[in-house]
Amino acid sequence: MAAPAIPLDVGPLPAPEPGEDVRHEDLFGLDPELRQRILPAARFLYERYWRIEVTGIRHVPTSGPALLVANHSGAIPFEGAMIVTAVELRRQRMLRFLYDRFVENLAPVATFYDKMGGAVATRENAVALLKAGELLLVFPEGVPGVAKSFSDRYRLRSFSPGFARLALALDVPIVPVAVVGAEEIYPVVGRAEGVGRFLGVPYVPVTPFFPLLGVLGALPLPTKWFMRFGKPIRLEGQEGEARWQRARHEAMRVRRTIQEMVVRLKRRRRSVFFG
Repeated sequence: MAAPAIPLDVGPLPAPEPGEDVRHEDLFGLDPELRQRILPAARFLYERYWRIEVTGIRHVPTSGPALLVANHSGAIPFEGAMIVTAVELRRQRMLRFLYDRFVENLAPVATFYDKMGGAVATRENAVALLKAGELLLVFPEGVPGVAKSFSDRYRLRSFSPGFARLALALDVPIVPVAVVGAEEIYPVVGRAEGVGRFLGVPYVPVTPFFPLLGVLGALPLPTKWFMRFGKPIRLEGQEGEARWQRARHEAMRVRRTIQEMVVRLKRRRRSVFFG
C-alpha cells in the first residue's frame, strides 16, 4: 500500500478562538501521549540495559529542520529507537524517522511506528516533515543494513543518495550519527528468506538463540553501546553539476564520515558487554 500524497504548500492556520484547543492532528498519525507512556521503557533500555554513552549531542540543532543520518544494525533495528530517545532526553526535541515500505505489510507494527513519530520512507513524506521544521532520522543503508551477517557487522553498506538530494533541495544540515554496540544484540548467523517472504518481510533473522529458544531467543543481548553525533554537514551544489550526480558524490562522502566515526568508537571499547 503506497503512502498517500502529502500536500506540501499549506497556508497559514486560522487564529484560534479564545480557550480553543490548538492541538492539531498530525498528518502521519503521531500520538504524543503514547510516546510519553513508552518513554520510561525506552529510558530503561537507554540508561540501564544498554548503558549508552553519548557524545556530540550538542551538534543536534535546538530548532529548525535537519537530517540525522545513521548506520544501521543487524536484525531488529533498536538503534533507531535509542537515537530517538537520546535526542528526546538530551536535546528535548522530538526526532521523527522514516521506515522501510515493507513494514506496511505488518499493519500493527506500521501503526505503532506512526504513533511513535514515523512515516513510510518516501520523498514526499520526508519533504513534508522537513518543511514542517522537524528533525528527521534516516538510515541510507536500507534493508541491506539490517540484513548484515555478524561477520560483516559495522561494515557500512552503500548509501542511497536520496537523503543527499533532500539536503541539497531543501538546504538542511546533515548530522552524521554513529552507533556501536547494537550490532551484537542479535548475532545474525543466517537469514530465513523463504519464511520472510511468507510473512511479508525481507527475511527472518537466525541467531544462535532464535528460533532455537523461541521467544526467549528474541530478547536482545545487554551489550554496551556508544553513540556519537558528528558535526553538521552542509551540502552545496556545484555550478554546472547535475543534482543527482552531486547527491551521489555527497552520499559517498557522508558514508565515509560515518564509517570513520564507527571505527573510532570501536577502538574505544574493550569489551562488547562492559565497554
